[in-house]
Amino acid sequence: MEFGFRVCLCAKETRTLLRPIDANLNRASEGLRVLEDIARFVLNDAPLTEWLKSLRHELLRASSTFQMDLLNARAAIADVGASIEAVGEGERQDLCSIAIANSRRVQEALRVLEEFAKLPSSPLRSDAKALEQIRFAMYDLEQHLVGLLTRRQQAARLAGLYVIIDVDFVGWRDPVAVAKLVLEGGAAVVQLRDKKGPQVRTLNMARDIRLVCAEKGVLFIVNDCLDVALATCADGLHVGQEDLPVSEARRLLPIGALVGCSASEVEEALKAQADGADYVAVGAMYPTASKEDYNLAGLKVLREVREKVPLPLVAIGGINEANVEEVVAAGADSVAVISAVLQAEDVEGATRRLASRINEVRERLGKKSKECSGTD
Repeated sequence: MEFGFRVCLCAKETRTLLRPIDANLNRASEGLRVLEDIARFVLNDAPLTEWLKSLRHELLRASSTFQMDLLNARAAIADVGASIEAVGEGERQDLCSIAIANSRRVQEALRVLEEFAKLPSSPLRSDAKALEQIRFAMYDLEQHLVGLLTRRQQAARLAGLYVIIDVDFVGWRDPVAVAKLVLEGGAAVVQLRDKKGPQVRTLNMARDIRLVCAEKGVLFIVNDCLDVALATCADGLHVGQEDLPVSEARRLLPIGALVGCSASEVEEALKAQADGADYVAVGAMYPTASKEDYNLAGLKVLREVREKVPLPLVAIGGINEANVEEVVAAGADSVAVISAVLQAEDVEGATRRLASRINEVRERLGKKSKECSGTD
């Protein structure tokens, strides 16, 4: 009789466990599916999609032997917590917030499953270690996925005027003061280029310019110097064909940081994309005094790159108010300048005119494109 009572008690306890196990398996699976669809349809990342899918199916396998028991124990209508909603739960700011929310959802559900798996009567008892391993994998996965989404969002901001603060072209002016002027004038991106100065000077300037860019919500890119980009938490690093390879820069930078690469040929642009670049700077568009050794790519190459490379394209080299329209029309998302702004008597005014011109052309071309496609 006593033995029968213990068996009955264990059976009752097992049925009690099935409800939270069912709920958290569902939570984890649902969260993984959201993340999988972000990786698949938003990022077009096959390895990440496969990784998430394998985790989801691993969870399904863990419950495959008692799936009917889970269904029989389910009581969604009677769930006392179903109608409780936390503040802000029904809102998401962007894709990153969706990814973070669902990653945490999966992690929390897995932790609950781990704890219930420790009980002697738990049907998940043999899966406790596997659940722990999946949870730890999710921490790395969250970091990776959010980093990719952050880079995607940052790259989308590469539009408009991209001003390169080249220390050799600021003349008597302070580079940090020049950066403030171009930001007031409407620059969308600021890059610091200091090819000849001592590293400590570059670092100090980069720190100051990074701060003023952050205050304005403008992307800050460091040219060539990986260590300076890392030390200042820059939004990205730009490299040339003779600088640190894109693949190495991508490996060494935080996953959320941008990597840009210069290209004067279609093949160079395609390689940069394959190696992990987030944008390509195509040039030189026209003869320029800002660089001693350069290849004249011209509008033809820019058009060809636009046809084959879906990344944001930055046109560079000899661009000014007189020719910027044809550069944007050829496919440039952003226009990088040095002399057209830095050597102007009124830096802020020159920046404002050029930024306004670029935006006007982009808006006009956008409207024309909509008209041609029949959309409104």
